[in-house]
Formats: sequence, C-alpha cells, structure tokens
Amino acid sequence: QEVFSFVQKTVAGRIPLIAGIGGYDTAEVVKDFKTFDLSGYDAILSVGPYYNKPTQDGIYAHFKHIADAVDIPIFVYNVPGRTVASITPETLARLAKDCPNIVGTKDATADLTRPSKQRLLSGEKFIQLSGEDGTALGFNAHGGVGCISVTANVAPRLCAEFQQATLAGDYRKAIKLQDRLMPLHVALFVETSPSPV
Repeated sequence: QEVFSFVQKTVAGRIPLIAGIGGYDTAEVVKDFKTFDLSGYDAILSVGPYYNKPTQDGIYAHFKHIADAVDIPIFVYNVPGRTVASITPETLARLAKDCPNIVGTKDATADLTRPSKQRLLSGEKFIQLSGEDGTALGFNAHGGVGCISVTANVAPRLCAEFQQATLAGDYRKAIKLQDRLMPLHVALFVETSPSPV
C-alpha cells in the first residue's frame, strides 16, 4: 500500500497508472484487490496463476473471479516463461467477452502470430501491449498498440519515440530506433529481470 500510495502521489495524475497485483491463489489476489486503496490508478495488471500449471478452464475461472470482484479495468499478463502456463488467445477472447472490465493483455510470449490471432478473436478494441522489448516492433506491426517495457526504465525517451513511430506507421524510423535499442534490450536480459535494470 505504501508503494501504491507513493507512486500515485508522485505521478499526481500526469500519466495513466497500472497497478500490478497477481498470484497463484485466486482468493488471495481478490483479497489484495479489495484491501489496497487504488485511488488514482486507471487499471490493474494481473499475471496468470503461476506454479500450479492450471488448465485453460482454470485460468479462465481465476480471471473471471477477479473480474467479478473488482470494477477497475484489468490487463491479463501472459508470461509463460515465468508462470509455466500460457493463456491461449481463445481463453483471452472468452474472458474479454464475459468480463467487460478485462480490457487487454500484456503479452510476453514473443510469439508474433498472437496479436493477429487475438485481434481476430477479441476485436480491435481489445488492447494488446507487448511485454517483450525485442519483439515489440513486430508485435505492433501485427496490431499491438504499445509495450510495457523493461528497456524504458533505462531509455524512456528512445522507447517512447520508438512506440510513437510504430503507432504512426513510420516503420522506417522505428527500425532505426530498434537498431539503437536492440543491444540494450539484449543487455537487460543477461540476467533475470529486473536485476540488469
């Protein structure tokens, strides 16, 4: 709560805020959502249940329970490299259809076919954010609209320029910026994130 309050006061409404709250115990995650004061936050980012290796129906039930318990917009964080359970585009589409407050995803799969598949299943209004800096160029070309970036912690201006170029469809400029940023993307993952940052 101290961290959430400090960030909210420091940002003071200048940019949208997304609070990260997740876990493998659905009841505990819901309890956290209800316990924390998230005044000033625009959305929540919640990771898929880790360690338990849930089925797609289990993942659906986890996020449906969370969505039913809170009224703030939710981004589903799909990071199978850390959770050992990938959330399929079909499961995300089902969640988006059944839960109006599930508004998008942070996709850290590095699978560049996913944004196109997800757009076809969930529609263009479903917000797709890359969670993998090195593939954000291709991700955005396939319909993504941004990146929750590790590298932006070190090079925020360049990352913002890169994202603006992709959103404007200026891929010539985006590729030049990608070439500048790629060595940093690689360096920031020589050890487990976030240690290199």
